[in-house]
Amino acid sequence: MGARERLSVGTYVAIGDSFTEGLNDPYPGEEDRFRGWADRLAEHLAEHDPDLRYANLAVRGKLLRQIVDEQVPTAVGLRPDLVTLCGGGNDMIRPGADPDALAVLFDDAVRKLRAAGARVVIFTGFDTRGLRSGHRIRGKAATYNMHLRAIADVRGCEVVDLWALRVFDDPRAWHEDRLHLSPEGHRRMALLVAERLGVPVTGDWREPWPPAETVGWLTLRREDIYWARTYLLPWIGRRATGRSSGDGRGPKRPTPLPL
Repeated sequence: MGARERLSVGTYVAIGDSFTEGLNDPYPGEEDRFRGWADRLAEHLAEHDPDLRYANLAVRGKLLRQIVDEQVPTAVGLRPDLVTLCGGGNDMIRPGADPDALAVLFDDAVRKLRAAGARVVIFTGFDTRGLRSGHRIRGKAATYNMHLRAIADVRGCEVVDLWALRVFDDPRAWHEDRLHLSPEGHRRMALLVAERLGVPVTGDWREPWPPAETVGWLTLRREDIYWARTYLLPWIGRRATGRSSGDGRGPKRPTPLPL
């Protein structure tokens, strides 16, 4: 596939959960309006085609079934040239997650998007070994990733394989909630996806991180306590009551519009 074809994207639709919505990469002065890697990718694409139309249907907290039932039909109806699809992460962190069953759902979504003529980019999950508290789901995540790679091969999709990328092991790539990328993490992610698409960009996602300050044991423990109180306990509370962070929220950019 040549460079000219790689840059021929008239409509780009992003679907998924908080990863694609862009938490926690707020626009300046707008704490609850997030930019994220998908918006940044659209900006890179628009540098080559100012007429690019971009929609972002992703909503935080969505499970894969909700993405497939709510976002995929909308995306198909928009007849996009390019779709980025990432989903299943919220399922994986719940007890009893079944990566084999999730893969069946994911494959059905990809099948429908490809049948509509879209070029589809999918994402494996990060290797949680390098993240605090990530060891609990590492085995299931690896199994799910195996399925995703196979789906991409069968359906003719491109894969952004995050599992082996050590640059995202740095804590500075992550927000303090330990679940979402930081603004710098989102910036690097957009550069990575652009590279996979063959889109010329300024910047390199591989750029080495500056030397980090040494953090003592006591500081780390205080951070753990703050994280548990601020993020873990509210998450447990939502799970116990059947609520989601995305309840009552719609997509931030439901209609493909020029940037």
